[in-house]
Amino acid sequence: MLQLTEQKSFERPDEVREFPLGRAEILKIGAAEIGRLVFEPGWRWSTHLKPLVQTDSCKAPHFQYHLQGRLGIRMDDGTELVAGPGDVTSLPCGHDAWVIGNEPVVVVDWYGASSYARPA
Repeated sequence: MLQLTEQKSFERPDEVREFPLGRAEILKIGAAEIGRLVFEPGWRWSTHLKPLVQTDSCKAPHFQYHLQGRLGIRMDDGTELVAGPGDVTSLPCGHDAWVIGNEPVVVVDWYGASSYARPA
């Protein structure tokens, strides 16, 4: 089996999905899709993406590295956490999230980006 060496940059993503107060930049590399998710101050999943995807909570699982800003997260079971720069989060399906403060949130999502912010 021939394996290829690849290099890509989020400066030139393969796909950009824009939504109110945010965007998902998607790189297709190897057999994976990696996403850089950017959320502006005031963004909240249940306000800005719920109408687009038409589910009660976010159904995309995530495995994320947090680069910038603070993100509040509430799981459907009521568990809450706040993630910030340097944190890694593993989130199963079923959650809401929102930007805390006046700084944009930027995360790299290693799992779940391929289905994130797709219209119903």
